[in-house]
Amino acid sequence: MMTTNPVDILLVEDNPQDAEMTIRALKKYHLANSVQHVTDGAEALAYIFATGAYSARRVEDRPKVVLLDLKLPKVDGLEVLRKIKADDRARMIPVVVLTSSKEEEDVIQSYKLGANSYVRKPVEFAKFTEAVVTLGLYWLLINESMPQPEAL
Repeated sequence: MMTTNPVDILLVEDNPQDAEMTIRALKKYHLANSVQHVTDGAEALAYIFATGAYSARRVEDRPKVVLLDLKLPKVDGLEVLRKIKADDRARMIPVVVLTSSKEEEDVIQSYKLGANSYVRKPVEFAKFTEAVVTLGLYWLLINESMPQPEAL
């Protein structure tokens, strides 16, 4: 689903069930008015940097937060994070790693590459929903987002 409108959340998740649960939880609490869901790392980078299928959107219209899985097809989540944080146009976008990975090295690498938060996906549905809602509330309502470039 391509969009040229600004989004609040870029959800980068290849597991259809996890994506559906995330979007459902955000919608239930009215936090999903503008979510863009992509299913692999290459598509995430195309969206962020307005290339390929997303070349019609303005790269300046940054999402307020990226929810990023690590285990992705095409380009893995750590590489997506590395490219986002290495580019001046995207560096300030908050990236929350939302993953099932229990590898300590993934946590360490995520923070070294500039992740703003690392959250392990709870297995239980109710706890998963609670975690997603808490993330949405914080990053969309409590956290003060970086102003869009034209406001700087």
